[in-house]
Amino acid sequence: MRYLTAGETHGPQLTAIIEGMPSNLKINFEEINRELQRRQKGYGRGRRMQIEKDAANIVGGVRHGKSTGAPIALVVENKDWTHWTTVMNIEPIEGSDEEKRRVHRPRPGHADLNGGLKYNHKDLRNVLERSSARETAARVAVGAVAKQFLAEFGIKVAGQVIRIGEVEAQVENLPIDELIRVTEESPVRVVDKEAEAKMIAHIDQVKKEGDSIGGIVECIVEGVPIGLGSHVQWDRKLDGRIAQAVVSINAFKGCEIGIGFEAGSIRGSEVHDEILYTPDKGYHRKTNRLGGFEGGMTNGEPIVVRGVMKPIPTLYKPLASVDIDTKEPFTAQVERSDSCAVPAASVVMEHVVAWELACALMEKFGGDSIEEIRKNINNYLEQLERY
Repeated sequence: MRYLTAGETHGPQLTAIIEGMPSNLKINFEEINRELQRRQKGYGRGRRMQIEKDAANIVGGVRHGKSTGAPIALVVENKDWTHWTTVMNIEPIEGSDEEKRRVHRPRPGHADLNGGLKYNHKDLRNVLERSSARETAARVAVGAVAKQFLAEFGIKVAGQVIRIGEVEAQVENLPIDELIRVTEESPVRVVDKEAEAKMIAHIDQVKKEGDSIGGIVECIVEGVPIGLGSHVQWDRKLDGRIAQAVVSINAFKGCEIGIGFEAGSIRGSEVHDEILYTPDKGYHRKTNRLGGFEGGMTNGEPIVVRGVMKPIPTLYKPLASVDIDTKEPFTAQVERSDSCAVPAASVVMEHVVAWELACALMEKFGGDSIEEIRKNINNYLEQLERY
């Protein structure tokens, strides 16, 4: 399976096309839109989220509530487009730089300058419009379809915030359904109520100072069968593919699986998960320090992935930059932004991880319809029981 997205942050819409989704998947339209609304929530979001009321309109590949096997096309309209129809018009327009909202002072930490140099744009808006994290709305829509595909086979995906700035939340080993419920009730998507209050206060203080703050988010997946991914080639290792997908999220600068970087500071006896066997559970691990992966393949334990998001670089106390027209120093231009988008980033990470798992499931079990895939999975699970 694969997908592509198109569209700009202030354009008329975001578009996504999913290719390779099997037929007869029941599509819950309300659930897709609920996932989009989850992305818009979270303490620290800016005014843009008060304008947008994201909802996906499926315009291809679904008939009478089920996928047909044809490419699925989704559209998410940008409500803010009404304020940008002239600036973002596809037709040539006359007017001053101010009327065109031309950007010529690149913002540190953004794609502005690199993209302008690479694509030879003298108006850096051509870069920032596409590099904006608004694009992740399309990725969440795609991931919401992937989540429904995974749910057909008993796979559940959850996410939570671990850290915002200097405040770290206590992680509790809750059942996944309980984790989903509790984090959904939290404005910063944490289980730890004491940390929640501290995080909110921390975000308020950072915003007051005209600054921004990042954090660490975690995705947990349960119900994944043993053997997704492969050890035979570097690009078939599923943990590597998930890490690439996580770091592809706007502002993400790192990923770890299981205990991650901690493994570099402790002994092997404290890292590796001992293998057990019982007739009811089959082969399983005593612990899950490796986050559900060994040798690039799932081992049947819950998948645990963490990603680190840097502070958003658009600041209300702008950093120093250089005007590309005059080459003189200036403070960077300010575009509307969030002071903290870590809770929303947690939702985005859930969906990019879900997509990679859906792809791996399709690669392992094949099939053009849900019924065929289910038959293949059941045969494989019987094989595992006999091993």
